[in-house]
Formats: sequence, structure tokens, C-alpha cells
Amino acid sequence: MAYTGTPPPAGPIGSQYCVCKVELSICGQNLLDRDVTSKSDPFCVLFMEVNGKWVELDRTETAVNNLNPAFSKKFVVDYHFEEVQKLKFALFDQDKSSTQLYEHDFLGEFSCTLGTIVSSKKITRTLLLGNGKPAGKGMITVQQLIYLTHRLCAVVLPQDLFGKSDPFLEFYKPGDDGKWMLVHRTEVIKYTLDPIWKPFTVPLVSLCDGDVEKLIKVMCYDYDSDGGHDFIGEFQTSVARMCEAQDAFPVSADTFSGQNGARAVITRDFSFLDYILGGCQLMFTVGIDFTASNGNPRDPSSLHYINPMGTNEYLSAIWAVGQIIQDYDSDKMFPALGFGAQLPPDWKVMCSSDPCA
Repeated sequence: MAYTGTPPPAGPIGSQYCVCKVELSICGQNLLDRDVTSKSDPFCVLFMEVNGKWVELDRTETAVNNLNPAFSKKFVVDYHFEEVQKLKFALFDQDKSSTQLYEHDFLGEFSCTLGTIVSSKKITRTLLLGNGKPAGKGMITVQQLIYLTHRLCAVVLPQDLFGKSDPFLEFYKPGDDGKWMLVHRTEVIKYTLDPIWKPFTVPLVSLCDGDVEKLIKVMCYDYDSDGGHDFIGEFQTSVARMCEAQDAFPVSADTFSGQNGARAVITRDFSFLDYILGGCQLMFTVGIDFTASNGNPRDPSSLHYINPMGTNEYLSAIWAVGQIIQDYDSDKMFPALGFGAQLPPDWKVMCSSDPCA
């Protein structure tokens, strides 16, 4: 299977070419039940810290009557390796049609950096209420956007008891625990037995973990507004099979009365993020020149100036780099080496292989 992508334009490489788009998948576990006669109807809101303030970026759909939601809406974020991107994930129970968050019951939140998510691929955090008490868990997985375009042909469906169906599809992949994980949910086609869904794109890693031969399960439901969707049928296929098809191919399914199928096209752009998602670790080693060439540390003009009111130039540089690199170093330990200093008790000059005091 050949991957195709567009090469970057010729010329100097600027910061704009180092930006990658990543997709964040969200699910919740054991959320608080804020409703009296039913379960909570959760949705997730993504915030990013900008100039010290939390700015809303996006929201998922609402999962009706569900305390363990797996949201089909994914958050797409620009990933900047050289920046500390602080994110906050907040869950709410939708009670009204209002877009104002204070109109909905708060279910908990947690914060982390995008670098932490990217370097870990999957993280699970405890949701916290305003008083610091735990309130269920939130799980995030990250994928780079390797686009897979699906084109879904018509599916001949059995008729609903009270008329035609309102069908939609759900795409699943097998998880590490052997259970099927929701990857994508299509739109609902109202009142039809011959639906044709719109083309959509999903990351290849998200759909099949990058293995084009891995089985994918597609399930069809008849939509109900109360969340109790009626099962219509299912079939299994693979990305390879869809990509090989010249047109939408038939897939047999005992529970369908006709044919169903899909066609897929893969495109790929390689980036620095491929190394990180592939397990690349970044190490940070500090080397400090203690020789007199840097001046007296008591002199404010020296780079080694011991500033009683703040940091010196060296510490500022170490702090700026360390904040970024720490997300990509599993043990969070940074070797520090120094040379040129005279240390007691023998006052010998340190060489470059000596650890800093």
C-alpha cells in the first residue's frame, strides 16, 4: 500500500512548517449522575490557556443518558513542539439548549499540556470538582491526522415498525483489551431505507492503528431521540479492502436485506510528530561554564549573576528549554555538567566530565 503526500514547498523552513494537527479522542468513566429521573447527558469542552486566560476551543456532542461516554466528535488542535500548550478538559451535564456553560451542571475537569498527551499517546486523569473532590475519570488519546476518506454507498435497510428508519453508522476498531472501540459516527439520514452518507475523513491510526489489514466493524442503528437506538445490523471489513475497491464494494451481512459497502482513499504527510508518536524520547543535558570569562557572579552584568530578585540569563534559558523537553523525557531527569569551577576542599579546576555541584 503506497502512501502519498504533498512535499513541503522549497525554501527556508519556518515555524509554520513545524506545526502539526493532532486529533484528541475523549471518553469518560463513572461520571456523576446529575439527573433525577435519568442519567446525565454529558458533553466535553476543550479550553486552551492563552495569555493566562482559558479560551474555549471546541465542544463534543452530547451523549444522552450515559455515564461512560465515548464521544465521536474529536478535538483537532495545532501542535507546536516549541511551545507549552496548556489544555483543560471540562465535562458538563446538558440540561438546557443554552450555549452558556453556567446553564449546565458541572461534572468535573482536569488540565495538562498537549506535550504530555502527545508523548504518552493516551492519558487517564481523575476529573476534579471545584472543591478538589474526584468525580469520575476522563481519558484522552492522541493521533496525528493521517486522513482516510470514506465514501459510503447506499444500504438497503429493513423497515421500521412505524415507518422508514432514521439510520446512522458507527465505525469500531479492536482495542488492546479485546473490546471494540468507537472511532467515528456518521450523521443520521432521516426517514429512508436507502441512505447515502456524506464522505468523511478519519485518521488512519485512529481507525485501525495504522494496520490496513486490521478488521473494522461497522454497525448500523435506527436513531431514537431518547438515546435508545435500535440495532439494524453490522458488517466487518478492512482499510486495505476498501482502498482496493474501484467502487463501493458489496459486503454481506445477514441482518441487512441488501448490500452495503464503502470505499476509502489514504493520503499522508510525514512530520516531526511521527517520531514522537513512534516513541522517540528527547533528552536534555545542561552544560555550564564556570570560568572567570563569564564575570563575577556578584556583578549584574555577568551571565552568572546571582540575582536576589529573580533568575539570571543561564537559569532563564534552562527553564525555557526544560519546560518543553520535560514532556518528552520519561524519567524527567536532566544531567547537569560543569567545567572551569574551583571547588573545595582541594580547589581543583573542574573538567567537562565532572557533574555540577
